[in-house]
Amino acid sequence: MTSTDENIRLLSNAVLSDVRGDADRLLTEAREKAEEIRRRAREQAAAERARILEQANAEAGRVREQSSASAHLRARTLQLDQREQLLNSVFEAAKQRLAVAQKSSDYEATARLLLREAVVQLGANPVRVRADEGTRKHLTASVLAAAEKDLKLKIEMGEPLSGVSGVIAETPDGRRQFDNTLESRLARMRPALRAAVHRILMGEAR
Repeated sequence: MTSTDENIRLLSNAVLSDVRGDADRLLTEAREKAEEIRRRAREQAAAERARILEQANAEAGRVREQSSASAHLRARTLQLDQREQLLNSVFEAAKQRLAVAQKSSDYEATARLLLREAVVQLGANPVRVRADEGTRKHLTASVLAAAEKDLKLKIEMGEPLSGVSGVIAETPDGRRQFDNTLESRLARMRPALRAAVHRILMGEAR
């Protein structure tokens, strides 16, 4: 082998060695870059999982809160409905017992008070008075005359009432009236009595 051939061989070896070195370096860098990409991917995946988990936990918390609030609302609504039904039954029972009040010994005085209040509230002259039969029998001619003298107006009796107990005063043309039946009085008193009746039903202090 000539010196020229030797030089070519050495040069070739040097070039190959340099190429192999570059290749090894490039391969190492490629491996490092690939590992870095994988590491970043793992970190991003972990961060995304954490974000999704946090979001899911937050959503679950909101759902629990909403469910709890909804359950409380349903329970409160049911409680109010049951209370209203109970109150209705009490007032209905009271309404059914109003007719019995006419059998009491002091109903004659009650009938006079119902008459007087109805006439005064109507504020008309003359006045036509209607009453159920049980009340009407206590509103005798002398009772009406005394009321006319005391209130300084004219009172005439109208057609009897049915299905209710008490007095209705009205103008002769029937355009205005004041309903002073026991049923209407109970209805007017109901808003003020609700709280007291509820306390009694719940066993609270009277």
